Amino acid sequence: MHKWIMSIALLFGAQGFAQDEAAKETPPEGGTPKDFVLPATDSYTLDNGLQVTLVPFGTLPKVAVEAVIRVGNLNDGEQTWIADLTADMLEEGTTERSSVEVAQAAASMGGEVDFSVGLDQTTVGGDVLGEFAPDLVELIAEVVRQPAFPEEELERVRNDRLRALAVAKTQPQSMAAAEFAKALYGDHPYGRYFPSEEQLAGYTIDDVRRFYADNFGAQRTQLFVVGQFDASTVKSAIETAFGDWEKGPAPLVMLPEPAEGKQAVDIVNRADASQSNVIVGLPVPPPGSDDWIKLQVTNTLLGGAFSSRITSNIREDKGYTYSPNSSLSTRYKDAYWAESAAVTTEVTGPALDEIYKEIDRLQNEPPSAEELRAFQNYMAGVFTLQNSTRSGIINMLNYTELHDLGDDYLTTYVSNVYAVTPEEVSETAEKYLREEDMTVVIVGDRAQISEQVGKYVKAE
Repeated sequence: MHKWIMSIALLFGAQGFAQDEAAKETPPEGGTPKDFVLPATDSYTLDNGLQVTLVPFGTLPKVAVEAVIRVGNLNDGEQTWIADLTADMLEEGTTERSSVEVAQAAASMGGEVDFSVGLDQTTVGGDVLGEFAPDLVELIAEVVRQPAFPEEELERVRNDRLRALAVAKTQPQSMAAAEFAKALYGDHPYGRYFPSEEQLAGYTIDDVRRFYADNFGAQRTQLFVVGQFDASTVKSAIETAFGDWEKGPAPLVMLPEPAEGKQAVDIVNRADASQSNVIVGLPVPPPGSDDWIKLQVTNTLLGGAFSSRITSNIREDKGYTYSPNSSLSTRYKDAYWAESAAVTTEVTGPALDEIYKEIDRLQNEPPSAEELRAFQNYMAGVFTLQNSTRSGIINMLNYTELHDLGDDYLTTYVSNVYAVTPEEVSETAEKYLREEDMTVVIVGDRAQISEQVGKYVKAE
């Protein structure tokens, strides 16, 4: 090829490449945000009080089945983590099948049985091929209703918990969370983050069996079935598997009374630590309150997203940390807002200064419409993604049930997020994120940081 021909080819190739790159840099405008459309649900209650929610969803031949029981660490009483140990022992098999046989049965359906425990709820569920929906319903009922609680397995299971406890008590994030919970909730079960090693080691199989007998039952349980399944067959399986379960106790309601105002929390000392783990926060109104959506938008803009103000400030601009985040943490009829971060020891005080500065700036200056819109788009997108899977739909339906929000919370969520104005964000920050009432917990090297943070850890 002649040199001039090659030059022309390269020129036009370069121009074409530049045009392609320019086109890539100008993405099309996004479409008009749409409200979430809740799939058609079939909800009913068995005679014993067990609630059922069936949701045909998707095109894949898969189904998720989950039993959500209103039993969690709230029910521990003085026996912190007994709910966790009981759930661990639920995994050890039923009166009909060993743990291995339960796992094999779930695997033959294309899935497994999962367990989790939270402050308010215990969940037992799985995700399998749609044709096995009735079989999974029956297996979950067997696990929940007929636990074997084999005494010979208790020592191993309890030792696993003891190891997990020992590790957690050395982790600065967990240490800070425990101190923060204690400061807000005191002797309420929400404030008892860890048991002592002696307490946990002392739990017996009788304690586990007693906790189960006192807390599990039909009227504390809701069964969710989401995916592709034959409704009539599943309903029949639910009636057979759960219909004769004892009603059991009503859900326990033990609302906390979070401490009012800033709590005096001493620095949790970790000598020679290169980082300080910080939590700054205070109680706020729970889900269902008039300003809940506004609080969510305000939190997302302030610290709840990677591009949020606090994150951009102390991570990107200052380089103080790699992990700042704010969140609205919820329990039944209870919530708090908190910003948490692991910051370099020598800038612990300056990092706190910047956190408070961003709160103050938002209280005094409404964000621009463009900035707010970006975070509203983010929230709408995340919400849509959360509701695009079987487990996601179960989580959102369970969330609305626990907090008594009603189905319209989901179907109007996107439009309600977009309805929040810049002025309302600023007003919400001023109304609820009161700096003088914020409790500050710091885990770090006291010798290096005490002078930096003295004004924050002392009660006012």
